[in-house]
Amino acid sequence: MHQSRPKNLNLFTIHFPLPAIISILHRLSGAFLFLLIPFMLWGLESSFYLEGFDRIYAWATTGWVRFITWLIFMPFCFHLVAGIRHLLMDAQVGTTLKSGRLSAQLTLAISIILVILAGFWLW
Repeated sequence: MHQSRPKNLNLFTIHFPLPAIISILHRLSGAFLFLLIPFMLWGLESSFYLEGFDRIYAWATTGWVRFITWLIFMPFCFHLVAGIRHLLMDAQVGTTLKSGRLSAQLTLAISIILVILAGFWLW
């Protein structure tokens, strides 16, 4: 069957609902955290030795490294909360349209609260 309807394939002009944006950001944060694994393993391996631990501790207590660590906490906190949301949806909790929008808003709010708390914890 031939359809003559125009198709809009420009993703920047399509209005995505909040649950779709949360889902896309969950995937992006997971990819970002996956790319951080080698750096975290390097830091862990370096901390096994006393001189390596002292070097990493001195480096990690500077202000700009704490800020970078806080920036890394952002996708971690979001990915954690959005992952719990996706697990609940897999268990058929919150699968209606109204509850999906509410859970997306809660995911965003809880993630922001966790990021603020992580900032207080780091400083």
